[in-house]
Amino acid sequence: MSNIDLRAADNIRALAIAMVEQANSGHPGGPMGGGDYMHILYSEFLNFDPSDMAWPFRDRFFMDAGHLSTLLYAQYYLLGKYEKEDIKKFRQWGSVTPGHPEVDVLRGVENTSGPLGQGHTMGVGAAIAAKFLAERFGYWMDHKIYGFISDGGVQEEISQGAGRIAGHLGLNNFIMFYDSNDVQLSTMTGEVTSEDTAKKYEAWGWNVMTIDGHNHDEIRKALTAANQEKERPTLIIGKTIMGKGCVTATGANWEGHCELHGQPIGHTGADFKATLKNLGANVEDPFAIYQDVEAYYDSLLKRKIEESSVKKAAIASWRNENPELSNKLDGFLAGKLPDLDFESIVNKTGLATRAASANVLAYLAENVENMIVSSADLSNSDKTDGFLKKTQALRKDDFSGAFLQAGVAELTMAAIANGIALHGGVIPVVATFFVFSDYMKPAIRMSAIQELPVKYVWTHDAFRVGEDGPTHQPIEQEAQIRLLEKLKNHSGEPCFIALRPADSAETNVAWKMALENTKVPTGLILSRQGIKDLPATSSSRYQEALQAEKGGYTIVEVENPDVVLIANGSEVATLIEGASLLESRENIKAKVVSVPSEGLFRLQLEEYQESIIPANKPVFGLTAGLPVNLQGLIGKNGKVFGLDHFGYSAPATVLDEKFGFTGENVFKQVMELLKLKK
Repeated sequence: MSNIDLRAADNIRALAIAMVEQANSGHPGGPMGGGDYMHILYSEFLNFDPSDMAWPFRDRFFMDAGHLSTLLYAQYYLLGKYEKEDIKKFRQWGSVTPGHPEVDVLRGVENTSGPLGQGHTMGVGAAIAAKFLAERFGYWMDHKIYGFISDGGVQEEISQGAGRIAGHLGLNNFIMFYDSNDVQLSTMTGEVTSEDTAKKYEAWGWNVMTIDGHNHDEIRKALTAANQEKERPTLIIGKTIMGKGCVTATGANWEGHCELHGQPIGHTGADFKATLKNLGANVEDPFAIYQDVEAYYDSLLKRKIEESSVKKAAIASWRNENPELSNKLDGFLAGKLPDLDFESIVNKTGLATRAASANVLAYLAENVENMIVSSADLSNSDKTDGFLKKTQALRKDDFSGAFLQAGVAELTMAAIANGIALHGGVIPVVATFFVFSDYMKPAIRMSAIQELPVKYVWTHDAFRVGEDGPTHQPIEQEAQIRLLEKLKNHSGEPCFIALRPADSAETNVAWKMALENTKVPTGLILSRQGIKDLPATSSSRYQEALQAEKGGYTIVEVENPDVVLIANGSEVATLIEGASLLESRENIKAKVVSVPSEGLFRLQLEEYQESIIPANKPVFGLTAGLPVNLQGLIGKNGKVFGLDHFGYSAPATVLDEKFGFTGENVFKQVMELLKLKK
């Protein structure tokens, strides 16, 4: 290996331990082991434009092992994307170098990582998006997605789904380095697992190579072969040494120890200053870039810009020859939607909202060309087959379709959707039963943190799943999801929008809202059973349902109401039955309100909120989940009827009666509320 390459790798190692030592917090050992691979990858293989970091056709690097953030920051510091002060403020308030990487494309950070297993799975999603776009616009745009994974990421169960799908689809544009150092945070890896990782990935259809992760020639050969691979994703297993270069105060070797993983090396048997000297760093200025490394990277940056300019010229030529395709591609990358007429989507009366969603998806399949819909082996039940019937599944060597058959892998599917969104140019939609949103929560949270407009479709939204019983009947799930509407992202906005439409017209509007929401993820919570269409006071129920864009609106208006009834989803129709009984039996005037999203409703002007749910009126809420779903809306004069127990196996109509979700019980509950207020 050349001296300058070793010097650059040692510089990365020195910077990594310096950051951790100054912060008195972090993970130094892994970055010391990964420095050789990182330098060779970025200096010789990764194609990007340092002067245009958001260039859509760049190669992308997806970090899985977020605890190795100093490896990423040190590399991009050499590339001029961080200042010395940024590096010195690692893990500090207001710093651009947080403890785990947070997406920052202009500095080179493609994804937020930390929860192990999700980072490389997002990389798989980006590789799918790249294949999808290349199929439609030409493989001139072909670019690689590189992943970096550690022992922990390989062990996380999500890696199985990512490995299976990447191999099945033949994602030869995905190249992953496995930093295999036999050490994890609290133990040696051999105490945790004895599996043959290479054989596992080979069984999934991967091209697997095992190399010395510190031998630069072996790294080059592996990356060259991976870039030439035509049929399979590649896993490069790099055998590395935890804490490569660490020594004691006397200069004795102190590499490979478990304790080097998760604390400053000065807290271990290694000596910080002696290790800096061993790595060729200036002990008095440990955050400095070595002079020869700085000169090398200055020339490297110029070369990267020149190389990217050649590709950009070829792309410009293609654009001149294909103006219509070029404009379409720009529209995709800008997130521009075509003109869509959601009112034109015709639904039969009394449909389940999942069935109405199927009609919308069929329309979108014919009108939105850059959408990938995925289902966790439930397309005929969650009704994403409305989309599938208009296209075909993605297949190895054929990405002309637009449906991803994810198999039974909800978490993997959701993390892949995050990667698709991070890549750009493609709209990801994922679907499963609402109760299985529990399996997806870690990826939903990452959608929210990264502000990714993933569309989640959750059907079978309540206990009315019926005979399938308590394991399949969501009770607490809506409360969990709606908590995200109350949580702000770093842009200061609600980090998630949850929509539970009350009929077919609201479902059409909910899809309109989801497609137009390009800032944060959206969840559509849809019924299995048919729902009565809500009454319309005009000729167009859809036009009235557009008020759902404000999060809540009036369905049945009465002058000077005695009580306000609020719900979302199928319970709104039940409220209307109850309101009718209240009027006919007791001459009680009830206003009925649909609130598909409390989060959006709370963003409206106070005057609007007061006009919909007056503060001086008794309020009754009905929810098929936990009462907390509506308690934030009912105020001090209110009462919520919901569930405080799991479901049971029985037909849905029986459960409605047993659990009290009838017009008759609404009448009873409201009468009790009004008696309390007298």
